[in-house]
Amino acid sequence: MIKLKRTDSDNEDFRLLIGELDKELWSRYDNLQAIYHKHNIIENNKNVLVAYKDELAVGCGCFKKYNEETVEIKRMYVKLEYRGQKIARLILDALERWAIELNISATILETGTKQAEAIHLYLKSGYIVVENYGPYKNLQDSVCMQKNLA
Repeated sequence: MIKLKRTDSDNEDFRLLIGELDKELWSRYDNLQAIYHKHNIIENNKNVLVAYKDELAVGCGCFKKYNEETVEIKRMYVKLEYRGQKIARLILDALERWAIELNISATILETGTKQAEAIHLYLKSGYIVVENYGPYKNLQDSVCMQKNLA
């Protein structure tokens, strides 16, 4: 059984998981990841989820405020050996419910063209591809998505 824990960005398990995520992203995107890395730094964030299976941290995700109505989903990750068990979907659904509790009406996110499994998850979860926003505006390797929560 998967347990989801609401925490913050100082959580040690979250830090370890995003370290693994960063290694994976660097292996997929090589030097291109240097452009994206600065947008992936999560500090002082009170909206972090860590997924546990048998007391082991196996996945994570968080969101940060984008504007008054919208949060940006960030740092979605599931350990390789736990993929295919719908853990990412559980994390995403829980993040969306949390955002709704905070009176947020939409989520946005950015993922990369080399992350087909992430793109598939988001499309299956009701996200639509939108024009690249903010720091991803002119980056052709970015896929930006949005979902209305209301």
